[in-house]
Amino acid sequence: MKNKQKKKARPVKAAAETTYTISESSDLLPFLLKSLNKLSRNAVKSILTRGQVRVNNQTVTKHNYILHPGDTVMIQDNKTAMKTTALTGITIIHEDDDIIVIEKAAGILSVATQKKDGESTAYAQLTAYVRQDHPRNRIFIVHRLDRDTSGIMVFAKNEQTKERLQQQWKHLVIERMYTAVVEGNVGKPAGTITSWLTESKTFKIHSCPFDNGGKKAVTHYKKIQGNHAYSLLQVHLETGRKNQIRVHMQDIGHPIAGDKKYGAHTNPLKRLGLHATTLVLLHPSTNKRMAFSAAVPKKFSAISKSIV
Repeated sequence: MKNKQKKKARPVKAAAETTYTISESSDLLPFLLKSLNKLSRNAVKSILTRGQVRVNNQTVTKHNYILHPGDTVMIQDNKTAMKTTALTGITIIHEDDDIIVIEKAAGILSVATQKKDGESTAYAQLTAYVRQDHPRNRIFIVHRLDRDTSGIMVFAKNEQTKERLQQQWKHLVIERMYTAVVEGNVGKPAGTITSWLTESKTFKIHSCPFDNGGKKAVTHYKKIQGNHAYSLLQVHLETGRKNQIRVHMQDIGHPIAGDKKYGAHTNPLKRLGLHATTLVLLHPSTNKRMAFSAAVPKKFSAISKSIV
């Protein structure tokens, strides 16, 4: 029986990709060879090896990766691949006429600060990226991740989209999930932290258990695993305040590993133990539900693994 794949071209100008929806199970390489039948076998294998293929928004390079019905396979063209190779510490996982969604590595600033002006930030790199298509193209900041926090970020490609995302953030963003490595073995399997946050003149956030005029912040967490030294938590934001997760983990006596500013005594990962895992939103122009995810760093799981 012949495989029947439904080919659906995405209306993307800046980052040309072709999208396929899988109807029958298949290994990835044979599927690519059939879909890209005008290219030689070596050329198709090179496309796979260079990371130009994503399955369900995750880059895949394994030849024998198994595709299942309903999976989406996105193949990036060579021109776009050459543009993205110049990016350092950020990976574009989705782009259309209105937004760019990236996975940011720890150590990369979202946008320049006065102290770090001139540094290769996510904002600066994406600005240079879109200007390869037109010198007047721009990128707009919608939200930020701390320098040492890795994971999913979204940027707007025009001012109208930026304003809609910022003004309707609570409506458009359905879910924001983080993964955190915290110090100590968290006793409760799950919990909710509510407090009011204020910022000092030294830019440190302070938490108060009652309404003191600050911004109300609500964080939900679920323990995934833990040992005597560290716990791995899945964290959902009900509100999105500055440093909210970091402050709330300090509140429950389990600061994020590597977060000296908010009470941590250790830095086993040589970075902040915080990763923006999932972002689910309604597209600001089409209102289509879109989900983006970034795999949890392996070190997060390894260091918090339960001791048998």
